[in-house]
Amino acid sequence: MASLLLAVIYVAFISLGLPDSLLGSAWPTMSQDLNVPVAWAGGISAVISMFTIVSALLSDRMTLKFGAGKVTAVSVALTAAALAGFSVAPNYWVLLAIAIPYGLGAGGVDAALNNYVAIHYESRHMSWLHCMWGVGASVGPYIMGYALSQGQGWPWGYRYIAILQVMLTVILVLSLPLWKKRGTTGGGESTDGAASSDGNAEGCGNAEGASVAERKPLGVAGVLAIRGAKEILVMFFCYCAIESTAGLWASSYMVMHSGIDKITAASWASLFYVGITVGRALSGFLTMRFKDPVMIRLGQVLVFAGILTMFVPLPHHLGVVVGLVVIGFGCAPIYPCVIHSTPTYFGEDKSQAIVGMQMAYAYVGSMCMPPVFGLIAQHVTITLFPWYLVVFLVLMIVMHESLRRKCGGQRIG
Repeated sequence: MASLLLAVIYVAFISLGLPDSLLGSAWPTMSQDLNVPVAWAGGISAVISMFTIVSALLSDRMTLKFGAGKVTAVSVALTAAALAGFSVAPNYWVLLAIAIPYGLGAGGVDAALNNYVAIHYESRHMSWLHCMWGVGASVGPYIMGYALSQGQGWPWGYRYIAILQVMLTVILVLSLPLWKKRGTTGGGESTDGAASSDGNAEGCGNAEGASVAERKPLGVAGVLAIRGAKEILVMFFCYCAIESTAGLWASSYMVMHSGIDKITAASWASLFYVGITVGRALSGFLTMRFKDPVMIRLGQVLVFAGILTMFVPLPHHLGVVVGLVVIGFGCAPIYPCVIHSTPTYFGEDKSQAIVGMQMAYAYVGSMCMPPVFGLIAQHVTITLFPWYLVVFLVLMIVMHESLRRKCGGQRIG
């Protein structure tokens, strides 16, 4: 039964990635049909992000009351309804309104599902599951492209994904008894110490604290009061600032700094995400040998190596291209391993609240830091792109080492 639930979760991660890149791929056509400026896509994206943050912050309260399985099922149902709504929206303002349940669904499932996997499964599954999310995010634009190429229009692209989300909702509802059974049997497969409690209870609130059934929701202030929580949250913020800035500005950096033509730059920039997806598939195997803190440090070293490689004057601008791929490989293990280590550092009773905050910090970093670099590129120079990444990398390293001093010790290596 545990394997069956794990299979459901893998399908869920693929399906959850499907809608994440739809807006970007469909918007050139949508903006024409809706007769709105291309720049207005940012408004829809901002509403989705804001309510994703709200939902992530509420995930501890919701999961505590209803359980991870029900929260995941309802969140996916909300996303399905929102996608269906997008497919029939008559104008831009309706899209903005529908973006609210879209964001609420995305944040709820992100926080609930990630924390559930962190508690009940080994680190390799966290890496592979996020790899599957990348697969879904890559397939989504192809589905939209199929709808457009067949003359069906962008509404059918959203409709196809909505149908898949409805199917996932049905699967999740049918699997609810498996979630309940899994929740009562403890940590299951985890061998990385996700359920261990060999000290540091006072420092970081490990599994010796109140049980999930006994405690009340922590809230933002309660999470920030936990020793080590600020460090892991800033780590998440920094990571997402690096990933989102690199993904958004790599192509522009190639064109404006390295003199690469626009078409080639666009193709090469996509290799950054290829590096992340392939890297997560590979890091799943590495986590069988190395624990989460080692994987995080390995990722940080690779990100730094990739940034340095961007400065190497290799023929045909290979330094920039190889550097971006290496940065992608470095990013690969950091996100899933930080999440997976959270119950180990803080205990299962507190991890849902902290993971919810992590998701919120992640979306703030992804939403705010790329535009900040945009201002730097416009008013100073885009040449600072690698240095901008270095700033967040250094801060992330400092926060990780501080977290290890406060909470790590002997517990997870």
